[in-house]
Amino acid sequence: MVKRYFGGIISATQAVANATSASGFFNTTQQMQAQGAGNWPGPSIAVEYLVVAGGGGGGRDDGGGGGAGGFRTASGFAVSAGSPITVTVGAGGAGGTGSSPNYNYGSNGTDSEFGSITSVGGGGGAGNSNVGLDGGSGGGGSYGSSPFNVGGTATSGQGNNGGRGEYQSGGGGGGSGAVGTDAGGNAGGAGGNGTASSITGSSVTRAGGGGGGAEGSPGTAGAAGSGDAGAGGGPNNAGSNANSNSGSGGGGGSGGSVRTGGNGGSGIVIIRYADSFAAATSTTGSPTITVTGGYRIYQWTSSGSITF
Repeated sequence: MVKRYFGGIISATQAVANATSASGFFNTTQQMQAQGAGNWPGPSIAVEYLVVAGGGGGGRDDGGGGGAGGFRTASGFAVSAGSPITVTVGAGGAGGTGSSPNYNYGSNGTDSEFGSITSVGGGGGAGNSNVGLDGGSGGGGSYGSSPFNVGGTATSGQGNNGGRGEYQSGGGGGGSGAVGTDAGGNAGGAGGNGTASSITGSSVTRAGGGGGGAEGSPGTAGAAGSGDAGAGGGPNNAGSNANSNSGSGGGGGSGGSVRTGGNGGSGIVIIRYADSFAAATSTTGSPTITVTGGYRIYQWTSSGSITF
């Protein structure tokens, strides 16, 4: 059997010396070699991905820290030529302000997606005697008595639960790598640590939990979890914001005149595959594209798409 290709002919039987020639004959083995070199619209290839959702906002008024956005990473995700894949980068949740729509609660972060892979937004931290919200990682609980001070619950395989609040202090938000720490006395709980990934070629930690806020004297604020999360606010201080595209939670606000929670960090989507395969035919959302260490790497900080 023969088939014409670009003005040449493809043959299942006749070999040629140059397997990458645009004209001439390719046998089955040469066709597969050309596919591996990115010179042929071949079958699906395996992609490694990191999908991090937006982190939750910290709670207001002895608020719990925001939970980290869901963290999912794996290799072997099959993609095929010609079919666009949607990329969604989730926003971080707003910190609690005492005003509509979230009042004392921090808002949940929003989901991030790469095709069928979805990471769940981080849970917002509680404020003023409430339970932390569920999410990729759970938000920290605020001050009060059990069961009204417990942290939010994490999504299985994506993060960890938030810490419990105590009198005049909020629990730490859950991180992708560890649970949020319970508050103790006038000390806010520390946020759970994030998780390191080297998908870009360098190790970067993301998706940490926000620290819990605290009031009173001495009133020690909860530390931020690793991964650029927000720290809790001490007496009369607002919780800190998490960094953009970290997927980390915002810090809980303290009691006193300044009680607002910090904002959660937006998420990020990164993929890579062997650079022996061709570059994507098109992308949207302005991803950063690099070729290093034997990989083609695409990194989105805003929503878009990719077609192979």
